Amino acid sequence: MMIRTAEYSDAADLAAILNEIIALGGTTAHLTPVSGPIIRQWMDHDPEASSWVLAEQDGAVIGFQFAEPHSQLPPDAADIASFVKPGITGQGTGRAFFAATRDACRNLGYKWINATIRADNQSGLTYYSAMGFKDWHIDPAAELSDGRITGKISKRFDL
Repeated sequence: MMIRTAEYSDAADLAAILNEIIALGGTTAHLTPVSGPIIRQWMDHDPEASSWVLAEQDGAVIGFQFAEPHSQLPPDAADIASFVKPGITGQGTGRAFFAATRDACRNLGYKWINATIRADNQSGLTYYSAMGFKDWHIDPAAELSDGRITGKISKRFDL
């Protein structure tokens, strides 16, 4: 497995992974499929204050993670999102790209990283806990864009 910085040319592969996760349902707050151009827009959100990394195995992208500023967080906090191709989980992919994201966030001057996870996403909650994140905010009434109430748990990793 190789970890590297994600580039614009990877956007279609990143979108395909996220779309596969969306199609399975039950883990991501994203409910609408995305395209390569949408991923590139996300990458352009605040590139000087963001980190985008991906994992490749045998030349294929198998997961990605990004951390960036968020309007509902203080300036010393980055918000993180992680996506691994279904069927690949449990092979150390998330641990590998979190090491790169953690180091990038330190280099960008962040003091902590926030992860907000659907309360019904047990695999996501387990992953972030395994990375050392601790619960800091629980919103049991949080709803998805389609109106379903799933609740959300925010976890914090101090750098």
